[in-house]
Amino acid sequence: MIRNPKILHKNRTALLVIDVQEKILRVMRNYESLVDNIRKLIEGFKILKLPIFYTEQYPKGLGPTTELLLPHLQPNEAIQKLTFSCFGASSLFNVFKEKKLDQIVVSGIESHVCVMQTVLDLLANGFQVNVPIDAISSRKEPDYEAALMRFSNEGAIVTSTESVLFELLEECRSDEFKQISKLVK
Repeated sequence: MIRNPKILHKNRTALLVIDVQEKILRVMRNYESLVDNIRKLIEGFKILKLPIFYTEQYPKGLGPTTELLLPHLQPNEAIQKLTFSCFGASSLFNVFKEKKLDQIVVSGIESHVCVMQTVLDLLANGFQVNVPIDAISSRKEPDYEAALMRFSNEGAIVTSTESVLFELLEECRSDEFKQISKLVK
């Protein structure tokens, strides 16, 4: 018997946090729970010693990544971009390929713009994309809902923060399990 190849594997997975910047964060729907779930992903990936990347869209205009997440993202550095898709963020996709990271967990804002275009470009380049619905947001509910439908229709895996973390754990017989269990409570 084999396991489903779409289950996240530690040696193939990275977290991408897209554009959670101070000047736009507070107009997002449910921004407090959004930040909380992205923080859980970041901390969980740190516990599991998995790579984390984050972007900033036009930081000169939209400001830096929110202080609510920045301390958790350290020592990583922001990848700055002017394009909506992270495809235009330096050589990020090439870094994923070089490091053999083909399962990308995507979080951030806005669901129907930067997150959407990044997901579509990742899929077009052969990556498996997992989108936790509780770790993305848009200003308006219809935009968020449309993004979820499109992710699913285009082949992304629509999931949740807790599902991502427990998939990566695989089993409950580890110190990592105890740490992540506390994190998601």
